[in-house]
Amino acid sequence: MVQTFTAQMSVFRGRWRLYVVLLNTTAPWPEHGFDRAVPVPTFTERAEALSVLGFEPVPDAEWEWTEYSADPDDPASAVTLLAAIRVRSWTGAGA
Repeated sequence: MVQTFTAQMSVFRGRWRLYVVLLNTTAPWPEHGFDRAVPVPTFTERAEALSVLGFEPVPDAEWEWTEYSADPDDPASAVTLLAAIRVRSWTGAGA
């Protein structure tokens, strides 16, 4: 059985970053920075970043976008976007 992970993308320190969540480890999570806030990285850019990190989306996986606010009790607070997709180790990646 192939192990799957969650890759997420969000803005951190004013720039988009993509990272793969690795649970039950003290190892750093694989991460790729896009060095910009706008525009949002394209589907192709995200796929290339995952490939560089050694991952690929699982078949039929789609990016899911969620918004959350810094202060859920304040409807006027700034909204942050978080994208997520299920991934697996890239079968063509060298170990």
